[in-house]
Formats: sequence, structure tokens, C-alpha cells
Amino acid sequence: MKPTAEPRTSPVPGTTATATGWSRHRTVRPLAAAALAALLLAGCAGQNAAEPATPDGQAAQGAAPDAPGGAPGGKPADAPKNGTGAGSATGGGTGAGGARPALARSEPQKITIPSLGVTSSLETLKQNGDGTMQTPKDPALAGWYEPGPTPGSEGPAVIAGHVTWNGAAAVFEKLKTMKGGDTIKVTRKDGKTVTFTVDKVSEYPKAEFPTLEVYKNLDHAGLRLVTCGGDFDPKKHYYDSNVVVFARMTGAA
Repeated sequence: MKPTAEPRTSPVPGTTATATGWSRHRTVRPLAAAALAALLLAGCAGQNAAEPATPDGQAAQGAAPDAPGGAPGGKPADAPKNGTGAGSATGGGTGAGGARPALARSEPQKITIPSLGVTSSLETLKQNGDGTMQTPKDPALAGWYEPGPTPGSEGPAVIAGHVTWNGAAAVFEKLKTMKGGDTIKVTRKDGKTVTFTVDKVSEYPKAEFPTLEVYKNLDHAGLRLVTCGGDFDPKKHYYDSNVVVFARMTGAA
């Protein structure tokens, strides 16, 4: 998962974001968005979720052999918690494309992916001291990125999970097998269960992670599921790609 961005040079691969972070009322300015694209490149290192990756993307000392799936790291600069209608991410659906009106903010508690047979309570992922995203501590659980929108509220909510851990399958091991039209259900603290429909599933080399597409403001409630993908290097304990599922809210009950 893109557990940590590589400080200063490339985030596992990339750099530590120095721009301002999430803000409830701010939109993505063109200059900030361009800087964000350069700062946040998603990657994965096979490491223990509690330990930072070293700058070359290798696991920190004592790391799990092939741990995380790919979660985005760094702070999405100037992206709002609840979105501000600044536009739609490619592949994420639009208000006119079947997405339902967004709901008020409410923290997610559980995710269910019927096509994968996955049901997981959700850890809350915050930011590390260097601005990178935390990764789930339990490989059997997915985690919601708390500085961003909640699933069902306006904007691109992000849920990340590990793909493998110590050689065993983790919660998002089969994420790359999802297809357009599959459904994802997220149960929220307010008692509502939000249904998302998948628009597309894509895999990206770390150096080509589509930061703007994943994090840019939306005029609807979107969801991005992120994990590792590509080839795993057992010597470096390192996945070379990320898998991203793009979905839009199509129902709530």
C-alpha cells in the first residue's frame, strides 16, 4: 500500500509533501495541483505498517517480508474534506453519470465488497509526522484516510488496505480483480449504508501514480480503494505499482 512517501527524493517513490494539506473549504488551485502531482507519487514497500520505508523503498529494519498493499502517502495539498464542486476526476463518475447527491460528513465503520467476499471494519488512518498517510496496523482490515472526505460526503474518500503480509493474503489481495459495475458498500456512523458503483480499476507504476485523478475535488461523492500491485521484489520487499479502484456513490439507505 503506499504506506510512506519517500522523504526528500522519491516516495517509496516520491517526496514528502510540504504544501498545505486538507482544508474543508479550499479548492485545488492549478498551481497547487501541479505541485501536488510532483510531490505525491504512490508506491509500496514490503514493510511493517508501523515502520517507515527507507528512501530507496526497502523495508525498514525488522519489517514484514512483503507487507503492505498500496496506499497513497503524503498530504493531498489543498484538497477539501467535503469537496467543493471543483470538477470530477476522470473515471470517477460525475453528478450526471448516475451519482447520487452527497450526504453530510459521517465517519465510516465498515466496508463490504460482495464480488470479493470481503467485509472489514475500518481503521482510521491519519497522517504521520512527515505528512504521509498511515497504513492499517491489522492486515486483515482496511483503513479510511481521515483527513479526506468520508464515504458518501462530497469528494474523493480514500480507503486503503494491504495486499499481502508476511507472505499471506491481506484484506485487499484480490482488489485488482474488481470490474466496472461491481458494488462496494460502506456503513457509516450515522447508520446509513452507502452503495458505490465501480467505474474502473487501474494499475499504475509508482512513478506514474495519478495523484490528481485520485485526490482532485469532485462534484459528487466518490470513493477510491488503493492497494499494491505489479511485481513484488522479495529482496527489496517492495511492490512496484498501485491498484486503484474508482467508484461513485449510487445509493444510500
